[in-house]
Amino acid sequence: MSHARVVLPEPDADETGPYTHLGFATAKAGCEDQVEALILGLVEPLRAEEGSIEFHVHRDRADRSQFVIYEMFRSKQDLEKHLAEPYVQEFVRAIGPLVRGPLVQQFLRMSSDLPAVR
Repeated sequence: MSHARVVLPEPDADETGPYTHLGFATAKAGCEDQVEALILGLVEPLRAEEGSIEFHVHRDRADRSQFVIYEMFRSKQDLEKHLAEPYVQEFVRAIGPLVRGPLVQQFLRMSSDLPAVR
């Protein structure tokens, strides 16, 4: 599992909203709490990054091995900078052996207006 090889889709020419990324991970049996702790370790440094608008971690209510990461950045360039951060690369290295398969990723275009940041 590596963010280093991810090629981010270009925003549409008329796109003015933020650049949003969803990541889906499935923890191996017995590794669920370790995976959650590693992901939660991203919260503080990621939210402090310039260009970061939102970052949230979710865990499936029915299948506790399933995690969803929601992150929103001002731009594609801000997300690219984030993915190159040493702490993100360390996270990718550390979580790899604890999850089943690769991180499934989606890159989203916002259709609604973005309310003012609170």
